[in-house]
Amino acid sequence: MAELNYINIEGPIGAGKTGLAKVLAEKMDARLILEETEENPFLPDFYKDKRRFAFQTQLFFLLSRHRQQQQLFATDLFHRKVISDYCFDKDRIFASVTLNQRELLLYEKVASVLQKDIPNPDLIIYLQTSSEVLLRRIKQQGRLYEKNIDLEYIQALNEAYNYYFFHYTKTPLLVVNTDRIDLVRNEKDLENLLNLLETPLFGTKYYVPLGES
Repeated sequence: MAELNYINIEGPIGAGKTGLAKVLAEKMDARLILEETEENPFLPDFYKDKRRFAFQTQLFFLLSRHRQQQQLFATDLFHRKVISDYCFDKDRIFASVTLNQRELLLYEKVASVLQKDIPNPDLIIYLQTSSEVLLRRIKQQGRLYEKNIDLEYIQALNEAYNYYFFHYTKTPLLVVNTDRIDLVRNEKDLENLLNLLETPLFGTKYYVPLGES
């Protein structure tokens, strides 16, 4: 396995980040770090009224992710492999979609201060997925607080993700199209990805599998 000590899995809601992070952590004997999504007390209200609760929801996520990252870096990040189902920058992607201009300016001031404490990962795996597939997967997951998510919001979020990672240059980036594959339930799909991770990865690499799972 190539020297990838800290890998972040990213993608919009429904892309399969957490599932892939879990199986990769098992396969690579890595410590698993999961986003604490359900601990956000504003999230159910946000999905009922996005405009009213966007700023509170986003600020809670920002501070929660910063605290979790700080705890991680204070322990054993550089002594064993770590797989996380999010990258710290994801907060800015969501903020660009949910906040108005004044809220975004204030948010950016806070985020810029906190960002200085966060080292970059060795690799980000971006799970690129069509909006229709994302919405279908969200409905299949059946989380109560996500039942009101509509296609318009998913499309806006998906476009923001694609824009961000199209311009991303801070670390090596692997863009994996997941529309036709299942990296959690299909062993061959996962094996193909693991083989790809064995090769040196520089800059941005696009991987479009021809799976039918």
